[in-house]
Amino acid sequence: MTILYIEWNSFGNEDMKEAFQAEGHTLVCFPFSNKEGRHDESVESSLMGVLRNETPDVVFSFNYFPLISNVCKKADIRYISWVYDSPYVMLYSYTVINPCNTIYVFDKELCQEFSRAGIPTVHYLPMAANPDRLDRLTTAPMPDAAPIKTAADMDIPAASPLSQQYDISFVGSLYTEKHNFFERMTSLNDYTKGYLDALMSVQMNIQGYNFIQDSLSPIMEDLYQALPMDPNADGVETREYLYAQYVINRKITGLERASLLKVITSHHTLDLFTHDRSYSLPNLVNHGPVDNVTQMPLVFKQSRINLNISLRSIKSGIPQRAFDIMGSGGFLLSNFQADFLDHFIPGEDFDYYESQADLLAKIDYYLTHDKERQAIAENGHDKLAAAHTYRHRVREMLCQI
Repeated sequence: MTILYIEWNSFGNEDMKEAFQAEGHTLVCFPFSNKEGRHDESVESSLMGVLRNETPDVVFSFNYFPLISNVCKKADIRYISWVYDSPYVMLYSYTVINPCNTIYVFDKELCQEFSRAGIPTVHYLPMAANPDRLDRLTTAPMPDAAPIKTAADMDIPAASPLSQQYDISFVGSLYTEKHNFFERMTSLNDYTKGYLDALMSVQMNIQGYNFIQDSLSPIMEDLYQALPMDPNADGVETREYLYAQYVINRKITGLERASLLKVITSHHTLDLFTHDRSYSLPNLVNHGPVDNVTQMPLVFKQSRINLNISLRSIKSGIPQRAFDIMGSGGFLLSNFQADFLDHFIPGEDFDYYESQADLLAKIDYYLTHDKERQAIAENGHDKLAAAHTYRHRVREMLCQI
């Protein structure tokens, strides 16, 4: 089968291309910018020309683009997209119903939302990892590892992720960077501020159900005056969706991550890998960002405990971070996401926490039960390798084409 691969600066490009080729398919790459995702006449013309010249069997992209879908509809060719971002507003483009589409989302509850709306083009497919590549990377010869750090080592400069071992690590955004929309709403009235504070406080204490979007009607006008956001011309998303998913849930996630890091560092040393280099706490080592392809897997492998604290806009899905941790042979301790239970067994392949107290208790337990923790990490890695690689996903995507 010939695949026209829409190539943009997405996560997982090389792993996905390798998987297609390993499964015996031929790739033709079409350079693309995700900023052109809705409409661009020159890109549409160029893509149509490639489709006519190359006559591929299917078009594939990470994330969904209305532009690609409309061209594929005109060319009468199947368009497969695999959405890894959450939130992802282009899923609410009216083009989603184009019959050429097969759109995969990694969040089962989100998929069911589309199904309940009578949209047959959206399907559930969890994310994946490439354990073969990760194994080669994490078992390559490295410099002698430094000893596990303690609080007494805090005056020692942070080591390279290539040569350091860690007790507890978190790799991810704190949502304190310049793209934080919430902090731009400086003109909110006192009622709206109080309403939001109460709403976010309650939501932070609830896992597995997000009510933010359904609760914004009383303050929508003030939110809009403080930070105007309008639905796209080709979209059916509501203003409530935009503010809930792109503004408030990100703020809640940032508050939650900061709160958990503070609680953990009151008892343990924690190593943080994030873009916000200014963030600091006692007993926290901020290493700044790490490269997702070459360095992040080493952090996962060399950490006794790897934390996953999911973005609040993810309803039930397993974040990519969790697959990468397990694929790298790391031990995963995550917040609860319902989709985990469809694929992995808590306490056998990974573990999850239900509260701050439970998180601290499990950190204490796993730091003192090395063999059990290592066995869980191995089980998670092996189960992922047996059923959740990019090659498995390619087969699932193409089995009905």
